[in-house]
Amino acid sequence: MQWYIDVLKKYTVFSGRARRKEYWMFVLFSAIISIILSILDRVLGLNYGPNDSSGWLQTIYGLAVLLPSIAVAIRRMHDTDRSGWWILINLIPCIGFIWFIVLAAQEGTAGQNQYGPDPKAAERFGGPGTAGPAEPGYPTV
Repeated sequence: MQWYIDVLKKYTVFSGRARRKEYWMFVLFSAIISIILSILDRVLGLNYGPNDSSGWLQTIYGLAVLLPSIAVAIRRMHDTDRSGWWILINLIPCIGFIWFIVLAAQEGTAGQNQYGPDPKAAERFGGPGTAGPAEPGYPTV
């Protein structure tokens, strides 16, 4: 839940980098909240029509998290050393969404890139204040 709240705290921060865990935990909690609100809409009779699955609560939530969703997706692309404009690949019918999932699931660039410092640097390189060795497979120098 902390990852979800951290994204909301950075409501419109489009610069910097977001690691995979931050992005996917936000997506997971957002999906769970949307499903719960959809059920509440149906139970409370707040859906738009008798055969419509969306309602007022789900719409308000969707609008509330629209900017943080875009911001964390852009920061995720920055972590893979891509421009934030890559999120527009979602606009390509059918294949765009799948392509974006593949890009978002890739490992971020180790070390600093043009978009900022590595958000996993402390884990990868055993930064100051961390106990124990760095993760296996990453250079320690």
